Parts: sequence; C-alpha cells; structure tokens
Amino acid sequence: MTARRDEIAIVGAGLAGCLAACFLARRGYPVALYERRPDPRTGRAERGRSINLALSERGLDALRRIGLAEQVMTDALPMRGRMIHPVQGESQFQSYSAGGDRAINSISRGALNNALLDAAAALPGVRIVFDHRLVGLDPTDGALSFDTPHGTIAAKASVVLGADGAGSAVRGQLLAYGLLRESVDFLDYGYKELTLPPLGGDFALDPDALHIWPRGTSMMIALPNPDRSFTCTLFWPNEGPGSFAALDNPLAIERYFAEHYPDVVPLAPTLVDDYQHNPVGVLGTVRCAPWQVNGTVGLLGDAAHAIVPFYGQGANCAFEDVVELDRCLDECADDWAAALPLFQRRRQENAEAIARMALTNFVEMRDKVTSPVFQLRRKVEHALERALPGRYVSQYELVSFSTTPYAEVRRRVRRQHRVLGAVAGGAALLLVGAINAAFGRGRRG
Repeated sequence: MTARRDEIAIVGAGLAGCLAACFLARRGYPVALYERRPDPRTGRAERGRSINLALSERGLDALRRIGLAEQVMTDALPMRGRMIHPVQGESQFQSYSAGGDRAINSISRGALNNALLDAAAALPGVRIVFDHRLVGLDPTDGALSFDTPHGTIAAKASVVLGADGAGSAVRGQLLAYGLLRESVDFLDYGYKELTLPPLGGDFALDPDALHIWPRGTSMMIALPNPDRSFTCTLFWPNEGPGSFAALDNPLAIERYFAEHYPDVVPLAPTLVDDYQHNPVGVLGTVRCAPWQVNGTVGLLGDAAHAIVPFYGQGANCAFEDVVELDRCLDECADDWAAALPLFQRRRQENAEAIARMALTNFVEMRDKVTSPVFQLRRKVEHALERALPGRYVSQYELVSFSTTPYAEVRRRVRRQHRVLGAVAGGAALLLVGAINAAFGRGRRG
C-alpha cells in the first residue's frame, strides 16, 4: 500500500489533472502536477483553441465535491435547448428537457482550467510545475524525466497518473514499453473556430441556446460567452466539396458562407481573418487497454478514452473519472494496486458507451435535427416524460442531467424503446382488429 506521505505525480495540468490534484490533496497526498505548457494564467490563449465546454450535471457533481461549483457557475451561461438555423426560413428552438427548465452550461475551457489551477495551488501539499514536457517514464519505479527550458529534469513518484489528454505522453511511454494496446480512430472531419462579437453591446444571437447550423454532411455550432460574444465551431470534412481544403481564398470563403450560412455573415466582421488564420483541429476517438500498469501508473480522462465532442461530455466524463477514482481509493483503503484496476473495471464500459453515443450524436446534430420525423420523436419523448415522470426519461436527459452511468443509460434507453415498440405494436394490432371488425359488420349489413 502506498503511504500517504509518498508523492503522487500527475502529468497534465488541464481540467482532469487539476481536479485530480484537488481530490488527492484532500485525501492527504502530496501532489506534483507537471504541465508541458507555460502557466496559462499568465499568457495568451492559443488562437482558435478555446472550444467552449458544455458543463452539465456530471461535471458539476465533481466540482461540488471540492466546493468549486458555485464559483465556476458565476461565469457560466445556461443553454436550455438547441436553436436550429436553416439556410432559409426562421430559426427553431428545441428544448433539451420536457419541462424546458433544465440547461447545459456554456463555459470557457480556459476560465475553468484557471479556476481549477488556482484551487489546486491553494491546497497544502500541491506543487505545480510548468514548462515540463514528459520525455521518459520508467513504470517499474516511477522515475520520470522532463524536457524543460533549463535542460532535462529527473523526478520520481510512487504513483504516476497520466491526465495529459488525447495525445498523452504517459500513454505513449507505456505503449513504447509494450505495456498497453491503443487504437486512435480519426474522423474525416476537423474543426475550426470563428467569433461573433457583441452586436450593439448585446448578444448577436439568443444566449439561452446552443446554436446549430445543420447542413447534412457538416455543421456549425455557437456557444455564448460572458463578454456577450459567441464562439462558433465549424465541423467540416477535411477534403472534398464543402471542406476546409476547398476554401483557399477570401472570395471563396465569402461566397460559401453567403450561400450556406447567410445569417452569420453580417454578424461576423472577422469571418475571413478567423477562417484563414485559426487552425484546423483533429477529431477522433482514443481507446486503449489496460488503463494502468502494476498499480503504479494509471491513465484517466482523455489520456485513457478521448471522445469526439458532439455530446458535450468530454470534460464531464473526465471529471466523473476523478470522482470514481476517489471512490475506488476509499473502497480499497488507498491501496493503489487494488484501486487502479477497480477504477478501470468500473469506468471502461462507461467510456465506451459515451464514445459511441457521441459519434451517433454527430449525425443527429448535423443532419437529423431538421427532420420532421426526428422532431416528432422528440415531442413524443417529452410527452412521455411528462406523463411518466421518472419512469420514462430520454437519453439526452439521462446523459446531461443525471449521473446515471453511461452504459446503464444505453441499456435503459434500449429497454424503454422495446417497451414502446411493444405498446405501439399492440396498439396497431388493436387498430387493425377494429378496422377488420368494422368492415366485417359492413359486409354483413
């Protein structure tokens, strides 16, 4: 068993790493938090890399446990549904919940990261070291080496946690030792950010919604910011017609947006500049196994199971990882050799479930939300939720407004659909029987 006086190393001072540092410090562990970047609280954010977060119940549950939810929510903007923008015609609002009262929350990734950094730094026993890029890890004894502005630095820890994102250096080290398997499935899509500034000192769009411009094989979304701007994200194919590669000059950019996003053009004075200078990010799903080695090196968050962002659950899922790891340490009396394998057993099925739901939701957001069949199904779901409170709950509500494990969400939704199918089938048979009986009476008459 690892004694509480032994230092825990967390590689990656992003959202999951900072939260994990807070939870472990609360348990009495000394924590060294290593980050390859400079301190983000003192520098400028990288252009076009903000990706606003949709913070929902799972993330808030984790923040409440360290007393940070109320502070974080002061800068959050609640979004109670989707605002769908067709190429022509009026926008349409689609509520997230049956009662229209529940919301996911738009929040800046950078602001949330900074709040978590401050919270971790304020705890006794936590030291945060920036400009340290992991270049070596010995999983047998926790020896670490970092490339820094002052040369290579050596360190050691009793337990090493990789919370360093989809391109995890910790996972890369374990892979180099042949201690895990990984697959990275990239989409043929990328993302690029644009900005809609305030209009006349106010929001240019309704701030109570997540805005979507579905265009069949691509889409754009926009989330509100506290300064009354919107951060827009294009999710487009990388190659081919209507792709990032296809628009290579200002005139082509202006023409394409005028044709496909006509309501956006007058609201985006820096459209061409943003498009030409903001980078294209990659989108993909990371799977690996195992998530831990010998109870001394473990992965959590995107380092273990990065997902595409189309359910708004990446950060929420990573935060839930930290809560579950804390729970496993409780149950295993802080025996890391027992807690890390237990953590993987409990979380891996759930990580796979939300990975699959996120991929499915991409198709829904870019294509199906404009379908009359989809809209009718949502209305029926909301009617059932109102008629059967607590007994029928939609997948979206279970994912975004509860902490029901993701895998259980999928199982419950399948059960609900089977019951509804049986009810619908029975009603259809009764209707056919009634029609046949009526025709039979008619023929006898």
